Amino acid sequence: MLILCAASVLSAGVSAVLGMAGGILLLAVMLLFLEPAVAIPIHALVQLTSNSSRTLIHVRSVRRDLLGPFVLPLLPAGLLTVPLAQHLPGDGLRFAIGLFVLVATWRRSWLLFGLDPGRIPLGPRFALVGAGAGALGPLVGATGPFIAPFFLGLGLDRFELIGTKAACQATGHLAKLVLFGFAGFAFLEYGVLSLAMAACVVAGTWLGTRVLDRLDDERFTQLYKWTLTAVAIRLVWSGLA
Repeated sequence: MLILCAASVLSAGVSAVLGMAGGILLLAVMLLFLEPAVAIPIHALVQLTSNSSRTLIHVRSVRRDLLGPFVLPLLPAGLLTVPLAQHLPGDGLRFAIGLFVLVATWRRSWLLFGLDPGRIPLGPRFALVGAGAGALGPLVGATGPFIAPFFLGLGLDRFELIGTKAACQATGHLAKLVLFGFAGFAFLEYGVLSLAMAACVVAGTWLGTRVLDRLDDERFTQLYKWTLTAVAIRLVWSGLA
């Protein structure tokens, strides 16, 4: 429990500064001690707390025009994949997501098949992102690397990016909790661990926000892209290994 609580503080601090990477970091540590079927639901509860705390801190910067379309398909998409959670190869999914993130971060035009991204309305675009995140959530646990590239190139400042992405991820984790609850996961059995980790991510968010205030937008964007790249490479390597 001490190791998981320390990892919760660290991961929340990383997410508060970069808006990502903390969820995968925490899940990786949790999987050292818990079975995936247990780690992913608890991770959803802890990350709901972490992302909600970041959303509250940056609530005035949240882009509701992006959040609204993202939220709508989360539950329907998740309902389709919850039965598959125990059957699909996790390594293959990690490899595919890592490869997607690398292409979406550095060669987004490859994913557009010649289409001009400026002509794609933001509403439908983020509805599709929400559907993808909703479907992947029960399977891979941490969907931050999947949705992160879609926030690049929108002209968001660092507070809008972190606040909006945190709000999107919070709703995604809430949808997962609903789905796992209906599937019969015994959350109360792990109540003490979950509450301790949730308290630690709030502390980590507060600490990380102090660091974010010292960054300018240009430095933040570069740090964001290179951290996203490092996470993607780690996912690809994990899938290949």
